[in-house]
Amino acid sequence: MVSLILENEKPVINRVNGMRIAGGQEMGLACDFTISSDLARYGQAGPKHGSAPDGGSTDFLDLYVGFARSIESCVLCEQWSAHKAMHLGLVNEIVPVLQDGSGNWVANPMVTFDWVNSSTGQIVFGDFLVGEEAKVAKELKDKCTIDFSRLDAAVAGLSWKLANTFPGCTRKTLSSVRKKKLHWWDSNRESNREWLALNMAVEAAAGFRAFNVGGGKREDGSRIPRQVDFIEVRQAIARGEAWTPELVESFMPHQKE
Repeated sequence: MVSLILENEKPVINRVNGMRIAGGQEMGLACDFTISSDLARYGQAGPKHGSAPDGGSTDFLDLYVGFARSIESCVLCEQWSAHKAMHLGLVNEIVPVLQDGSGNWVANPMVTFDWVNSSTGQIVFGDFLVGEEAKVAKELKDKCTIDFSRLDAAVAGLSWKLANTFPGCTRKTLSSVRKKKLHWWDSNRESNREWLALNMAVEAAAGFRAFNVGGGKREDGSRIPRQVDFIEVRQAIARGEAWTPELVESFMPHQKE
């Protein structure tokens, strides 16, 4: 699928209205343009869930955001808001999709629009709010309705801009710019596919299973995580334990209090 996107003679627009995470991120990276809801989230899931982002992110992501941000996303799997993704160069355009009771558009209230944290000097634009601020923001968000009309209009607007170019010159430009992606994709895709298949018998067996069984609530109301206990995994590897179904099951979060 990624190869077909990269070889398509027409411009490919990624319209994002939810979570562009893991494989979704990689499909989006293969596209030429990204138009996004400002509620969307971007990121990877590989090392947190038993895999590696070898479906395109290890080939493409640094072309968009640079090495430092790319390795941070690929390894740590911390999500970016649409605003942060646009600031980093991952997204072409974001549009609001929330409307209040009066029909006014509301920018994503769950992120900060401050540029710098005055205490640390860190750039914080687009970072997710936490604590009491996040709780208040969620209450505001829950009072709004979602309307994708501006997202659709933005995609239509970009399509119209593309229509007003010479088709032959556009095809040549696409193939020239895509060469950076294709170079690394063609170099790695077969070996990456083989590794991804082999890994399903080891770490992915635990990571994917944990994601599947987690997510619910315990009797005390606490949320069951969708991740294994990584320290237990590392200790089991250090002891030389075999990746048996019993070992995988022992890592499952539903067995943790």
